[in-house]
Amino acid sequence: MQSIIQYFILLPLIGFIISIIIPRKNEKLISNSVIYIVGLHFISFVVFLGYWFFNGHTTIDFKNIVIYKTTDYEFFIDFFFDKTTVVYMLVGSFLTFLVTIYCSYYLHRESGYKRFFNTIMLFYVGYNITVFSGNLETLFVGWEILGISSFLLIAFYRDRYLPIKNAFKVFSIYRLGDVGLILAMWMSHHLFHENITFFQLQNDELVSHHLESHSIIGVFVALMILITAAAKSAQLPFSSWLPRAMEGPTPSSAIFYGSLSVHLGVFLMLRTVELWEHQISVRILIGLLGLTTSIVATGIARVQSSVKSQIAYSSISQIGLIFIELAFGLQTLALIHFAGNAFLRTYQLLVSPSTVSYLIREQFYNFVPRGKSLEDSFSKKIKYTFYILCLKEFNLDSFMFKLWRPLKIMGRSLNFVTAKNILFYFIPAYIIGLICLYYESLIPEKIHHFLPTLFSFIGFVMVLKSYTERKNVHLAWILIIMNHFWIALAISFNEHYVYTQSLLYLSGIVFMGAIGFITIQKLKTLESHVDLNQFNGHSYDHPKFAFVFLLSCLGLTGFPITPTFVGEDIIFTHIHEDQVALAFFTASSLIIDGIAAIRIYARVFLGPHVKTNHESAFKSS
Repeated sequence: MQSIIQYFILLPLIGFIISIIIPRKNEKLISNSVIYIVGLHFISFVVFLGYWFFNGHTTIDFKNIVIYKTTDYEFFIDFFFDKTTVVYMLVGSFLTFLVTIYCSYYLHRESGYKRFFNTIMLFYVGYNITVFSGNLETLFVGWEILGISSFLLIAFYRDRYLPIKNAFKVFSIYRLGDVGLILAMWMSHHLFHENITFFQLQNDELVSHHLESHSIIGVFVALMILITAAAKSAQLPFSSWLPRAMEGPTPSSAIFYGSLSVHLGVFLMLRTVELWEHQISVRILIGLLGLTTSIVATGIARVQSSVKSQIAYSSISQIGLIFIELAFGLQTLALIHFAGNAFLRTYQLLVSPSTVSYLIREQFYNFVPRGKSLEDSFSKKIKYTFYILCLKEFNLDSFMFKLWRPLKIMGRSLNFVTAKNILFYFIPAYIIGLICLYYESLIPEKIHHFLPTLFSFIGFVMVLKSYTERKNVHLAWILIIMNHFWIALAISFNEHYVYTQSLLYLSGIVFMGAIGFITIQKLKTLESHVDLNQFNGHSYDHPKFAFVFLLSCLGLTGFPITPTFVGEDIIFTHIHEDQVALAFFTASSLIIDGIAAIRIYARVFLGPHVKTNHESAFKSS
């Protein structure tokens, strides 16, 4: 059975590689290859499901690949199969199969036809890895693939302003949610003193023993998981990203934000239920979050003028109800609810264009006045207040803007971080830090204690400046690279961090950083206007440069499974459970550097072209 589960991971990956190889002009071959592979995947899974069910339907867990191993740490890929996997895979494979067939006609003669099917297959690879994941590390691999494929699908109309802007907004919220998952992995390592698997979590004695002696750590892990799930499933206060994600093509909205990707927050809660089900305070918080989101999202959905936004908020409301079901311990009902909501939202989004035309016709010929409803019993003041709040979407967009605003203000105030000062001050300071590391035994204990946090903070300053840099592209890129070097130095001081681990981590940074730097340099020799003050749209004239730079961004920000990704996970095993400041600055640096790198890519290569002789697209799709 283990080899069959590996087959379910490898088949979409093979399909993704095939879809990349096929020439762009051969539309029929591109769509047919994706349809046949997803269809074969679905049929194979149904056959395997019958075999699994009639052979005792036992839970399957196995360690597949050990990526990196030391005396006190092991990074491995683990796969897990149970009823939760069954439901998510049945729904996911069937809906993806239907949507790929739909896309083959819907996107006919679209300039990004091949790019769309490439991204759909990348999404399907990430979805399979996430659903079959047996530990948090494996889940994070799929989670990151889903994040970048989401960004690419929302930004599908890459010559338009709003799709790019909204894609970046969604990616920023995804990365914010990633902080929770990274910190949950960090603290779970300290809680269980190993790379814990989901199969081990089903051992009540093991979990209870560790939670009883470390109850605060248990609450922290549960809250971090809840933040990650809320961000992924668009629960409050992160709800505003879902309707913005509808800027992508309708089929991607259906498969991503109506049915599959938006329900993965629920999947994370189901997978880690053993960590929080005995913590009453956390369960109350989950229930209140779901209830508040359902009420707010229902009100917003009822006043939307766009059918896709209405469906988005309706889906958010239903996921809020699923969170309530999880809080009450009704996991099976939550799975049934997920399947029903996924099918309904996919259908609604795919038929939404024709439904609008039918409703317009009905409005003229069969108008029926609205009957009395619950809100008619409220006073006019309450009713009008709630109506205005719903029209303004409870200012959720403004809230998210205010959340990022302090970082932007701090970044813009760092005027001393210039190319000249980096050369004359920061690089010599780093060399001094390396010398201090060599003579580490001579440093007084009190000073040594603060050095890791200090170096991590300097890295945070570097990446904060990169995030807000508007002129010098090279400077913004170099600051991201330097951030990783400062983090490696900070962790090296924190423990006896083996030099080979630092080399593993920084090897990917140096290699991908150099490729990205050279790409920007070559682009500057061809184009007179390359800055970060606006969208430049250079992918139109230089698609190969855009692709290479995107790969550089992914390698630099820890895309699975690169040396950077493995190194980042190793780093957190060397941060102690009482070093909150160090963990905060390190996690924040790694998250913001991902946002900063994708921001550079979006500003340089996406959006309306800066040259006036190129056709200017509409702002919205």
